[in-house]
Amino acid sequence: MTERQKSWASLGAVWVLLLVLAALRPMAVPDEGRYGEIGRWMLQSGDWLVPRLNGIPFFHKPPLLHWVNASLMAALGAQVWVARLGPALHAGLMLLALYLSVRRMDFGAGERAESLARRAALMLGSSLAFLIGGQYINHDMLVAGWIGVAIWAFAAAFVGSDSGGRADRGPWVPRPGLALLGFAACGLGVLSKGLIGLVLPGLVLFVWLLWTRQFRKVLYLPWLRGLLLFALIAVPWFMLAERRAPGLLAYLFGDQQFNRYTATTFNNGRPWWFYVAGLFLLLFPWAFFALQPLVARGFKRPHAEPPLTPAARVWVALAWIWLVAIIGFFSVPHSKLIGYALPVMPALAFLAALGFEQGLGRWRHAERLFKALLVLAVGVALAVNLAATRYTERRGTADIAAVLACQMGPQDTVLAAGDFPYDLPFLVRLPQAMVVVQDWDHERQSAKDNWRRELFEGANFDAQAGQRLQGLDALTQAAGQAGQWLVAPNDQAVSGFERVLRGQSWTLYRSPSTQAGAGLASCRR
Repeated sequence: MTERQKSWASLGAVWVLLLVLAALRPMAVPDEGRYGEIGRWMLQSGDWLVPRLNGIPFFHKPPLLHWVNASLMAALGAQVWVARLGPALHAGLMLLALYLSVRRMDFGAGERAESLARRAALMLGSSLAFLIGGQYINHDMLVAGWIGVAIWAFAAAFVGSDSGGRADRGPWVPRPGLALLGFAACGLGVLSKGLIGLVLPGLVLFVWLLWTRQFRKVLYLPWLRGLLLFALIAVPWFMLAERRAPGLLAYLFGDQQFNRYTATTFNNGRPWWFYVAGLFLLLFPWAFFALQPLVARGFKRPHAEPPLTPAARVWVALAWIWLVAIIGFFSVPHSKLIGYALPVMPALAFLAALGFEQGLGRWRHAERLFKALLVLAVGVALAVNLAATRYTERRGTADIAAVLACQMGPQDTVLAAGDFPYDLPFLVRLPQAMVVVQDWDHERQSAKDNWRRELFEGANFDAQAGQRLQGLDALTQAAGQAGQWLVAPNDQAVSGFERVLRGQSWTLYRSPSTQAGAGLASCRR
């Protein structure tokens, strides 16, 4: 087997492992239940323009994830593992972009680039960022993948500049094909999660071009074609959705992006060092090797590789700027989530692979150490996947969903009270939205950054869909009707309904006149 074939086999192996883990874990709440169900509902309703949660508009993020999920479900069915294919495909995109980009770098030493590219890919592919983050149903891996493609593509266009046959321009003209790929990736990044799909690649490249004294090359980008391509990808949905739901743009960009970045009233407040610690967790144990240049200054390195070429140092500068700029950007807001660090994983994996080879490249036991750490990294990912499975089983609705799916009729109504069962509609394949019972007048005055606010803010865009949000008296009315099912947390007091099953966290009830019907799915015995 050639070195190139070994590399492709390695990429394939870690991606298959990702798919296996994705198939084994139950649907987590709230994120996976929320985003998996939005994609399923989009397919079921046939409305591919307005993402909906429980039939109510959900405009927290642009729709690329939902389009991908709905398309995959149309081909393969509405299964949990299918809903994870979208993030998994983008994790594979991130891995492929890292490998191809490092492989084409000039390290001035024969097969060194191939070896380094494979090592970087294996470091990323064995990490929690890839094996766990790459199978999680939300927008983070999608935008991280496209940000990575954009940065790699533009950087390769600049580093590979040529005159294009025009002597009057000299070596300043970026390669247009790679530059256009960068513009397209920015457009898809915006469709994945909003403005960061454009802002973060722009920030990284701006600083890098200034640092490496290449900024003059920006003048020769194919701006007209690039901006047109970007606009054709990124703009149409925002225009069409704004026409359907006036106020969408102000809500998505103003409240859900700008305010979340600047305000201190949203969930998940974390200290400034949160992402620094998160990097070592997401790329454990490899991230420590990225510190090798700092550690090596005080020590002799008998096993070190030769110094980097000037061309290679340009790429190293890109990786450090990529890492510092994006982590710095996300460290500013009060609200922090570990998934926001995913866009820097390719840069960190490249630096870790380079640090490993610079520090241990000529040590005769280096490959044994690398394989041992590879086993350790995969073992950690397996343990985390198992822990996540047990955590989810204690908090999800899978136990009552299986009973509900085989007992309720197609025309029956499901009510939810006390909390919102994010995963239930997807697991049961509900044909119609649930009735969510709360004191909504009170919630509109007092609800913080939670599921209640998600629903009533979405209902502001569609009053008819908002009728699924009912007051407390809806429970009394439903208890006297046939075909009514209720799900509520175990600690929620319920009267007027008969208990069907008490699960680990949720209890299933039905109205006294309701009989088990043909069911939406066959019962499993």
